[in-house]
Amino acid sequence: MRTSRLQLLAAAGVAVASLALTACQDGTGTRDEGASASQPVASAPSGASSQGPKESASGSGGNGSTANGSGGDAAGTGASGGKGSSGDKGSSADTSGGSDDAPATFNPCNGANTSVTAAPVSRPVNHMLITVKNTGSQNCDLTYYPVLRFDEMQWVPQPIEDSKPQAVVTLGPGESAYAGVVLSAADGSGSGGATGKKLTVGFQARTPNSDGGPAAIPSLPAKGVYYDSSLTVTYWQSSMDDALTY
Repeated sequence: MRTSRLQLLAAAGVAVASLALTACQDGTGTRDEGASASQPVASAPSGASSQGPKESASGSGGNGSTANGSGGDAAGTGASGGKGSSGDKGSSADTSGGSDDAPATFNPCNGANTSVTAAPVSRPVNHMLITVKNTGSQNCDLTYYPVLRFDEMQWVPQPIEDSKPQAVVTLGPGESAYAGVVLSAADGSGSGGATGKKLTVGFQARTPNSDGGPAAIPSLPAKGVYYDSSLTVTYWQSSMDDALTY
């Protein structure tokens, strides 16, 4: 009986050992191997995180590319600058456009298209009034002041600067303009007095002292006109009153 029990125990031990061996080969053992195999996979994220800075660095490089892109914007700004240059060209166009605003034609009044008279006046004393009437069919322009010459006078009477108008006096057909002449000093302070028998009235063009065309020779009183070194003349005026104000 004792031997049989021992045999039974031995047989049970063999069975338990067989079960243990079988357990090592079942799915549980496979799961263990899987767990150990998952450890490198688990380490992959840390490896990935270690690549993160590199990606970040390349990302910074990307920012550098963006900076290059900004450089492209700067180039674009340069292009805008180019437009600015075009704007400068526009400015020059404006300048030429400004010159286009100037009168396209200039038709001076002179002895060929006007009638001219010269007559001493009682008030103010020692003054004479020159009247120019447009006898042509087109407008004409009176610039600056009349250039006066009595007989063979060798000097040119100077203008009264205070009488300078704001713009050129333009006469339509039939219209008149005026200039006042101070013949002599009222207080007798002038020198070199003389009596003029002939008066020549010259006209100026666009620029001072330029030739504006044929002169006029208006009639003078038979006794002539007395003048001295005080002889001066106003600029051309649209109003007779303005011409005799000085």
